[in-house]
Amino acid sequence: MWKSALTGMTVAMMLGIAPAAADTTVRMLHVESNPETQDLWNQAAADFEAANPGVDVDIQYLENEAFKAKLPTLLQSDDRPNIIYSWGGGVMRAQNDAGFLADVTEEASAFTDVFSPGAAQAFNIDGKIVGAPNHLSEVVFFYNKDLIDQAGVDVDAIVTWDDFLAAVQQVKDAGITPIVVGGGEKWPMHFYWSYLVMRIGGGDALAQATAEGSEGFNSDTFIQAGEKLQELAALEPFQDGWLATMFPQSAGQWGDGEGAFQLMGSWLTNTQRNNAADGVGVPDDKIGILSFPVIDGGKGTRTETLGGINGWLITDGSPPEAIAFVRHFLQPDYQRIAAEKGFYIPANVGIDDAITDPLQKRMAEDLSASTYHQIFFDQDLGPSVGRVVNDISVAIAAGDMTPEEGAEAVQEAWEQR
Repeated sequence: MWKSALTGMTVAMMLGIAPAAADTTVRMLHVESNPETQDLWNQAAADFEAANPGVDVDIQYLENEAFKAKLPTLLQSDDRPNIIYSWGGGVMRAQNDAGFLADVTEEASAFTDVFSPGAAQAFNIDGKIVGAPNHLSEVVFFYNKDLIDQAGVDVDAIVTWDDFLAAVQQVKDAGITPIVVGGGEKWPMHFYWSYLVMRIGGGDALAQATAEGSEGFNSDTFIQAGEKLQELAALEPFQDGWLATMFPQSAGQWGDGEGAFQLMGSWLTNTQRNNAADGVGVPDDKIGILSFPVIDGGKGTRTETLGGINGWLITDGSPPEAIAFVRHFLQPDYQRIAAEKGFYIPANVGIDDAITDPLQKRMAEDLSASTYHQIFFDQDLGPSVGRVVNDISVAIAAGDMTPEEGAEAVQEAWEQR
């Protein structure tokens, strides 16, 4: 268990609240699977409880897909959690439109200055603050240096999509599985389609497609992205059984050295370790990072990033202790520990100096230098359209749908949302 980051008296003074007069339970629901991160969060809860007698913080974990599947029902129930994990974007807006989110503008305004402006704005809906950011993430190609060296690939020479395809073939010719992907959960495959859209149409391609009067998703940008994904799939680069592989399993496979590349978010460094057969995975010094390549003739650049601005939402009807705990939880003391341990890239300003892990530091630098940061397509577009994006990404890669059919399916979902 982590050593307490703050004394109980310091917590109480910082929060500016008196101990609860009656027993209160604050329920927090999340998807973080790293045990060390969970330990830190549990310590934050214990510190808060110690400073606020009568308040119990119940932190509950659900696996990613189970969280997405169960949350809509939980939000409509009498057993609604008070604090929920969020990727922001359209899903968050849909939850707000349904009346599930509290307006915590007054309470949250007192501490939003500890976050970068862009991160704080991600949880502001038309002037209404509904939560607060926890961390940022970037999607990149992680690669196993030993396998890449064994295949004789010069990663520094991979600049364009064609360069990457050539590297994939070279890895395959060396008898090594080029790419590991969790196709069974679908969202890992949507990273490919999303990045291809951004590299072809520019970082703001999604914003353009959803703008009033645009061509929408039937434009050449989205069709060409599907065609580029087909080019990759034609090389048969993925591990056996990829269509049925769930993300934790795929992370473990990559951690076990069963493939050279994996396109994934910043969290892979911890997830591959926790799911590897030996509990160790690929050592950090044997992991490399490759930014998603550019497309010849495309508008996108390598400084345009895809990732998340992830955080916490407060649900309607929650006690005031819920936002008080979020404020306590997101203070720099705990976030600095998370940065130092390489758990994630905190949204707090002034924390970058605490990041010592070379991989996390590289991604933090990417995000600082990003000229356009697009949050995950499946979250930005909302739950109904996002599901279709995930579906068509897998279907195109599997050869079950043409790029044109995929683009049209997303457009239809967008029009019917």
